[in-house]
Amino acid sequence: MHHRQWLFLIILPLLLTAACSVTPVIKQVDASKVKKTTPKKETGQAPIDQKIIAQYQNQKPTAWGEHIPGVRERLQTKERVIALTFDACGGSKGSKYDKKLIEFLRKERIPATLFINRRWIDVDPQRFLQLAHDPLFEIENHGTEHRPLSINGHSAYGIKGTKNIKALLAEVEGNDKRIQELTGRSPHFFRSGTAFYDDIAVKVVQALGDQIVNFDILGDAGATLPKNEVKRALLKAKPGSIVILHMNQPNGDTAEGLQAALPELRQKGFRFVKLEQYPLVDR
Repeated sequence: MHHRQWLFLIILPLLLTAACSVTPVIKQVDASKVKKTTPKKETGQAPIDQKIIAQYQNQKPTAWGEHIPGVRERLQTKERVIALTFDACGGSKGSKYDKKLIEFLRKERIPATLFINRRWIDVDPQRFLQLAHDPLFEIENHGTEHRPLSINGHSAYGIKGTKNIKALLAEVEGNDKRIQELTGRSPHFFRSGTAFYDDIAVKVVQALGDQIVNFDILGDAGATLPKNEVKRALLKAKPGSIVILHMNQPNGDTAEGLQAALPELRQKGFRFVKLEQYPLVDR
């Protein structure tokens, strides 16, 4: 046997072992080295924003809530797949990191979509980049200041919504720009703070080229539900369900509830996917 062929047969098993490692090694990440998987959207450009403002500023909302037309809530499929989505809301009480939850997802090789707020990113950009650099996760936009998306300041859960279309654009585009700056990837999906919208806000986000994504399974109610209730919610999932959970409250029971539900979900034949893998539809 040729010397090079002999050497290759020795090295090959070592390479395969490294490639199939279950738990990824998390290294310090340089933003300039993160692979640009999608072209950048041109956000915040005056002509684009002015056109949207001119088109929608005189329209009056006729709907308000989490479940209104144009808000995507399910995957368009009959396959036994579930999209787990995790919000990181930011702010004084929302900028923590559920490390146990993320480590569990990595250990079990569970892909997920992370909706991350700009305030959470700016507390620790390196922490954000470690997540963005992990191919297991898809990073999406959870707003700049975590506000409900409104054109007239409508509130939800005591949080005042964006007061007009200009503020609405800043809420979406401010974090879109930040994610692009750090990762080179443009978010495709948006979820507002509180997941509330009016129907004009939905149209504005669509005009920006994004889709608003909510859920059909309320998984942890802002990380306030106990373990058994998180498990119960997850076990209600159907083929194509989108589940909302939270990754910014390490003192909650989200990780424990997911761990408890996982064996039964897998026994039922469910597997987990990212939002980007399937078309999305309303409820």
